[in-house]
Amino acid sequence: MFKNVLINDDHDAILASIATVLKGLHVATITSSQYCDEAYLKLKKADLENTNFDLLITDLSFKKDHRTTHLETGESLIAMIRAEFPDLPIIVYSMKDQLQKIRSLVKTHKVNAYVCKDRNGSMELADAIQSVSKGLTYVSPQVKKALQPKSQLEIDDYDVTLLKMLSQGRSQDEISSSLKSQGIMPSSLSTIEKRLNKLRVQFKANNAIHLVAISKDLGLI
Repeated sequence: MFKNVLINDDHDAILASIATVLKGLHVATITSSQYCDEAYLKLKKADLENTNFDLLITDLSFKKDHRTTHLETGESLIAMIRAEFPDLPIIVYSMKDQLQKIRSLVKTHKVNAYVCKDRNGSMELADAIQSVSKGLTYVSPQVKKALQPKSQLEIDDYDVTLLKMLSQGRSQDEISSSLKSQGIMPSSLSTIEKRLNKLRVQFKANNAIHLVAISKDLGLI
């Protein structure tokens, strides 16, 4: 079982709830932070002092306040950690339940568990901590299909790339040129037009602006 755990969440009640779960699992040292920058600095400090954390539990969404921050989301924190502490086990504890987001966190950022904050959250978190301590991956039952083969209704990384470029105000011609310069296939104008039209139909978007807005609401971009 883990001995030194860092919790990162901006709600006092959630921090207390997670701490209770950890104490029930006999975790010796529990440290908390309420900002992603703060969590990153605590990880760095622990590394310098050779008192490394052996687990991070973090939310994804953090409300902005008067404090200036560089890492504004849990996902940006995770990306930074994976670059510097690739072996640190990470559990995401979040209300977000978009399958594409969860798949990206597990497949791309290699998070070890994804637990949904809901009525069963505390029990699932305890199960996740125990699973991760044994080297297993855990995902809440209600979103487990995020790790299954994609259905036709879900989008892939290529679609996300198109949506990101569209959100930057690029035309389809500009998207095509950018894909070609990066060696991303397919990059033909006709294919891009067909894929974007398919996404508009899939998300019931009226136009490109509406499609970008829906994609942002879903946490895809």
